[in-house]
This record gives sequence, C-alpha cells and structure tokens, in this order.
Amino acid sequence: MAPDPAADDSGAVVLAVEQVSKRYRGRTVLRDVSLVARAGTVLAITGENGAGKSTLLRLCAGLDAPDHGAIRRCGRVGYCPQEPALFDMLTAAEHLRLFGAGRRQSAAAGTELLAGMDFTAPPRTLARDLSGGARQKLSLAIALLGGPRLLLLDEPYQGFDLGSYLNFWDHVTTWTDQGAAVVLVTHLLTEAHRADHVLELTAG
Repeated sequence: MAPDPAADDSGAVVLAVEQVSKRYRGRTVLRDVSLVARAGTVLAITGENGAGKSTLLRLCAGLDAPDHGAIRRCGRVGYCPQEPALFDMLTAAEHLRLFGAGRRQSAAAGTELLAGMDFTAPPRTLARDLSGGARQKLSLAIALLGGPRLLLLDEPYQGFDLGSYLNFWDHVTTWTDQGAAVVLVTHLLTEAHRADHVLELTAG
C-alpha cells in the first residue's frame, strides 16, 4: 500500500527530533541530536559503526525512549529494522495477513508491493528458508502496510542484488512523490546524492 495521498502536505514536518540523548549501560550512544524530516523528502543518516544510527531510528519509531530531548511524529509510521523481525514458521502471505491486522485489502496491497520488488519466493516458503534479500523485501513490505506517512528504514536493501537495489530507489521516489517522508540509515556515502538532506553521526 502506498503512502496515503490524502495525507500529503508537501513540506510539512512529519518528524522532529530535538536535542535527543541516549545512554546504554553507562555509555553515551547519542548526544544532543536534532533533525527534521518533511513530507516528500528523503533524509539519509550516515556515520561510522557505533555512532548510534540504528538507536536513533528506534527512538524515532517509538520503540525506545530518549533519556533527554523530545521526538514528535505526525501520522502513521512504518519501520523496517536492519535485521528483519520475522516469524520463522510463517510464509510471506501469512506475515502480510498478520501485520495487516487480518484485513484482506492490506494483505493484497502487501502482495502487490512484494511483486513490485521482484519477490520471487514460492508461496509456501517459510521465512526461515528465505534468502537474506527476500527477508529484507518482506520486512520492507510489512513496514509499508497501512500507507505510513513516515518511513523509517534501517539499511533496508541489505542482501539485494543490483537490480533490486536500483528498483528500491525507484520506489523511494514514488513514496516521496506520494507525500511520505523517508528517513534512511545508510553506510553508502556514494548514495548521499539521492537524499534531500544528510545527517552524519559520530560515535558518542
């Protein structure tokens, strides 16, 4: 399912992070981080390993709380983690029905999304038997269910072949054209030109 065109308000702030800090086990992971993501734009988050990129995305998704600072979101949120959170004994179709709250329309939209991403696994293949790239495509399709206005994607193309990778960026353009804000964690600095804004984090 695509982002909801009715919610399109080009340029509107969809995500605002203000002076956010986070510590784990006595170690500062993020300190005074601020960002703004607007409808119809791509924000890339880059940085070395351990700089807190995935932590920041989890905070933005509401899966964890900052120690200091504030995070404001507007509209539905779709989150695709770096490591797909899938159920090994379910098929792709069963995942779509489960995360689509059992709604046939949502499952059908998810199936269409997978087809658009060249997901070619046989229908009865369990998640545990999918390739890394196929698992990532399924995780991405789940994040898109419900037409989120804010997409939080943590290196979502891991395991993709070149064709799927280029196809992914075509989809990003479609999502932003339809009014979504895309916040993308990436380690590929050569892809910075694909983003409207880039936030580089440093460790600590």
